[in-house]
Amino acid sequence: MSQTEETAYDHVIEQIEEATKLIEIDPIIKDLLKTPKRVVHVSFPVERDDGSTTLFQAYRSQHSDALGPYKGGLRFHPEVDLEETKALSMWMSFKCALVEIPQGGGKGGVVCDPNELSEREVRRVSRAFMEAMGDVVGPTQDIMAPDVNTNPTIMGYMMDTYSKRQSGFIPGIITGKPLILGGSEGRSQATAQGAVYLIERMLQDSNMEASSTSIAIQGFGNGGQIAAKLLYDLGFKVVAVSDSKTALYDQNGLDIPKAQEAKEGGDLASYGEDDCMSSPDDLLYVETDILIPAALDGVIHEDNVKQINAQLIVELANGPTTPAAEKVLVEQGIRVIPDILANSGGVIVSYLETVQNQMNYYWEEEEILKQLKGRIVTSYEKVVHHVETYETSYRTAAMILAIERLQEGMVARGWV
Repeated sequence: MSQTEETAYDHVIEQIEEATKLIEIDPIIKDLLKTPKRVVHVSFPVERDDGSTTLFQAYRSQHSDALGPYKGGLRFHPEVDLEETKALSMWMSFKCALVEIPQGGGKGGVVCDPNELSEREVRRVSRAFMEAMGDVVGPTQDIMAPDVNTNPTIMGYMMDTYSKRQSGFIPGIITGKPLILGGSEGRSQATAQGAVYLIERMLQDSNMEASSTSIAIQGFGNGGQIAAKLLYDLGFKVVAVSDSKTALYDQNGLDIPKAQEAKEGGDLASYGEDDCMSSPDDLLYVETDILIPAALDGVIHEDNVKQINAQLIVELANGPTTPAAEKVLVEQGIRVIPDILANSGGVIVSYLETVQNQMNYYWEEEEILKQLKGRIVTSYEKVVHHVETYETSYRTAAMILAIERLQEGMVARGWV
């Protein structure tokens, strides 16, 4: 199968196959891991500001609730499709299992371009989606969160809609909410912060200093931009950042606050013409200690993998490295810290938000970040142990850990 024909769903299936070669697993459990328990496709009409009505399509994939209720993001994007939604829900199951939180994998999306919708139309779409999905989600069924093109404001609309359906105040249906509605301190930076904690831990293992460690970040959206600023503040040399239009590069290190100002102004290129690369894709190939893909899936693939010039890849995005490309990277001695570990900070703090909602008691940011660091670093150490035990890649080791926990849960529940 060619690179262009493969989907994210194909990739996660390959990852399951690779991991289960090294451990004993009941065949029916392997089948359960490859197939979402439920996939929901809904359509709903929304009145537009001009009085017309548009029919919107949306999906929700609920992969496994063996360890707890489904958990996962909801995106608004014109290219939302079923195959990708299924894959993302599966990765979320493995992510939750890996970092030992009692939740499973879910993912969803509305097929729309929010840039073409007014603020009122976004609100109507948000409420209509929750009305359409209301029977199959809930604090003990499926807990949603923000993802691509969604945010705390949209989560607030959805929480309110669900609460009205249940004639109560039910903040636990959604995470990533505004603080006033039961959101958690630390949630906005959690995904990036978790990756930064991992990078700091790996530097300790390598006896390297932040000031002498170069980093390139592909994707200067929410996750990538926060990671860049956190790393910059810690003294790392962030040599390159990019968005969909522009890549900036300075071998001596970029001024990240200045880059943020340029991005906020609407044009990253306004940082300085001399620092602009000829193409955003060129960032992937700069010589750097650490490369952080923080945008799209499949950006490192068979056709470009041999041009990668980093010593370590930390996947802040979901599925940025294809299985075929990763085999080449492993052969070249390039470590890949997989997405299910590297970007798990978001789901860890989302889980902590759910806990706070259930208690109706809320922690300060210091406590949240302490728990985040403890959970993600502990998970990293267990992955390293499995890397050494099975003499395999970091991704396969992480998948083995996750599959072992999922299998244990399925057996304990009497599913097999």
